Amino acid sequence: MKLKVRVVRYGCPGHERWYADIDDADDRQPDDPYWYVAGCASHCDALDAACRQLVELARRLSAGDRLTRVSGSYADAA
Repeated sequence: MKLKVRVVRYGCPGHERWYADIDDADDRQPDDPYWYVAGCASHCDALDAACRQLVELARRLSAGDRLTRVSGSYADAA
C-alpha cells in the first residue's frame, strides 16, 4: 500500500491554519482519508503530525491490521 500526505493552508490572511491528511496514493478523491488533522498553527506542525501518524499506520500495517478510512471510523463508533 502506498500512502501520501497532503498539507493545505486555509483561512484568512493573518489567521491561516494548516490541514493535513493521509490517503492512498491512487485515490483521486481526497474526501475520505485514513487520517486527518486540522487547525495546525504552521506547515511544520501539520507535517510533523502527519509523519508521526505515518509511523503508526506503518506499524499497524506491519502487524497485519487493515486500515480504516475516517468515515469507517465514525461508522464503527456508532
